[in-house]
Amino acid sequence: MPTGAYSIAEFCHAHRLSIAFFYVLQKRGEGPTVMKVGKRTLVSDEAARHWRERMESAAALQSKVEMGDRK
Repeated sequence: MPTGAYSIAEFCHAHRLSIAFFYVLQKRGEGPTVMKVGKRTLVSDEAARHWRERMESAAALQSKVEMGDRK
């Protein structure tokens, strides 16, 4: 059942990431946009979707670059 937002632990579990790697991504500026709600840090469903789209685009671009190197 969609909740509208993930806790950091829920986001990591859903995307098969460790919490430590989540913070590595955040530090690099490659993680999802987060929001503060009171003391909680959450990732909205929309931010998670947008993050997945960025990761997929980056992977596709990297694949094209690698394939170009093989020609």
